Amino acid sequence: MTDIAAPSPGARRLGLSPDEAAARLRRRHAAEARFRAYGIGAIALAGIFLVVLIGDVIIKALPAFTEYRLTMSVTPTLEQVSSDGTTDPQALRGGDYDAALRAGLQQLFPQVTTRALRRKLNNELLSSGAAMALRDAVLADPAIIGHPVTIEALLDDAADLYLKGLMTGRRQTAGQGQAQVTVDGGTVLLRSTAPDFARILAGIKEDLRGQAAANRREAARLAAAAAATSGEGQREALSRRIADFEAKASAAEARAANAEAPETLTASRPSQLVFINGGIVKLTEIGAAEARGTVLVPLANTDAAPAGRWEIVTLTQPEADRRLDDQVIAWLENLKQRGLVSSHFATRFFTSGDSREPEQAGILGALVGSALTMLVTLVLCLPIGVGAAVYLEEFAPKNRLTDLIEVNINNLAAVPSIVFGLLGLAMFLNFFGLPRSAPLVGGLVLALLVLPTIIIASRAALKSVPPSIREAALGIGASHQQAVFHHVLPLAMPGIMTGTIIGMAHALGETAPLLLIGMVAFIVDVPGSITDAATALPVQIYLWSDLPEPLFQAKTAAAILVLLGFLFIMNGLAILLRRRFERRW
Repeated sequence: MTDIAAPSPGARRLGLSPDEAAARLRRRHAAEARFRAYGIGAIALAGIFLVVLIGDVIIKALPAFTEYRLTMSVTPTLEQVSSDGTTDPQALRGGDYDAALRAGLQQLFPQVTTRALRRKLNNELLSSGAAMALRDAVLADPAIIGHPVTIEALLDDAADLYLKGLMTGRRQTAGQGQAQVTVDGGTVLLRSTAPDFARILAGIKEDLRGQAAANRREAARLAAAAAATSGEGQREALSRRIADFEAKASAAEARAANAEAPETLTASRPSQLVFINGGIVKLTEIGAAEARGTVLVPLANTDAAPAGRWEIVTLTQPEADRRLDDQVIAWLENLKQRGLVSSHFATRFFTSGDSREPEQAGILGALVGSALTMLVTLVLCLPIGVGAAVYLEEFAPKNRLTDLIEVNINNLAAVPSIVFGLLGLAMFLNFFGLPRSAPLVGGLVLALLVLPTIIIASRAALKSVPPSIREAALGIGASHQQAVFHHVLPLAMPGIMTGTIIGMAHALGETAPLLLIGMVAFIVDVPGSITDAATALPVQIYLWSDLPEPLFQAKTAAAILVLLGFLFIMNGLAILLRRRFERRW
């Protein structure tokens, strides 16, 4: 007879003593504690990543929610604002309001007399859509024609970025000594009783030493490459480059060694602007005790008397590397000092359509396009999806055909969304000839995408209703159809609505199918129907993200926040409905 209690060779012996049992218990508790710590750590890490991601998007989006405007007095004349000399609304809409704005700018800067400066003043301060504020005021009250009117004109995107501190760093240093100003035409000589200019000169000399060291390193690298190459022509080319870097390094070292020698400030170096006597001077040459510059904004006091409070503003981004030159920045600084430039909430971001000008672009067209697309999607997929779920769950016979249908529905829920875009392109556009880039086609494609999700969620909700509900309805004489539609379906509706909202949230964030059916087009007008050309919010984000202007990047982040807000609202609504109407059986 086989002894079943005999341990097999090599089997692990389980200790039964109290000490061994306590040790096993401690190890089990330690393993549980480690597992709990791993779970908490994973959740904390995911939370940190989420906070960093959302925080980064919010920080990048903040500039898009504000805009800078210039408060200016304008006197529109009838010749300017009317295309035929009358006050007919149609004629007023075709007037040249930009001419009135140019005259207003000329009043703000009467010292601008040359043609080049006037062109810069007219083209680089205000947005191309700034005249719309004046046009709206004239259309609202034609009686203001010929009289001064105060308007808030939208600034250009580059000027807006500078005032928001996104174009260049700005260091402001108050003058420590008493400054003396000598003006000779457009050239200004500045002297200070303190080493205000010497500090700037020392920084320039230090930069020269850094440039010399960098050139020496590059020359050494090229020398090593020349030693390793065997081609005579390549070696000669490298030798010429080495000599060039050595010459640059020697010149920079010689300039840096002469600590008292003045330095010329070029466009490749940070700009130095001196705010003094109510004007602005751009330094062009700086020495240890004095500096020379050109007048960008005229000084109120041009004699040689000592100046009062003054300051030096350093623009860290060189003039050659930014869109606005020092002259335009000086005008902006002067306007800011006069209190004519102010920041406002950018309502046009939510009330305007897309635009080529970043300061005028908004998301209203994309929001309306998304709303119309979602409306078509909901109208199509909700009744069809719920009807299909009810039939498959309650009425369809269980055979190979229904099994095949169920398998295909489950497979369609996992198909990549771009496949549905290809289907929409082939069927709805090429075969049926529906309008391209219309919410109608977008809704049809997204309905195909969401339909499997709604069917699966609806069937799960119907299954969750206890069979006793059906049996009770049938027991009191109700037909099968009455039992389903009067009792089972209402009780399953919270789950169905939850699945529908989650599916719609999924559709709201889809981009790939809409790109294939043409909703990637540049649409300025807000769509008025489901057949008008439109775009959707995810597609608008995709379009803006590909544009190089910094303000478009900020508006991309702002549109992402709006889209995330809608997704959070829809998912929150699904949770609320589930908790409000959910029944526990």
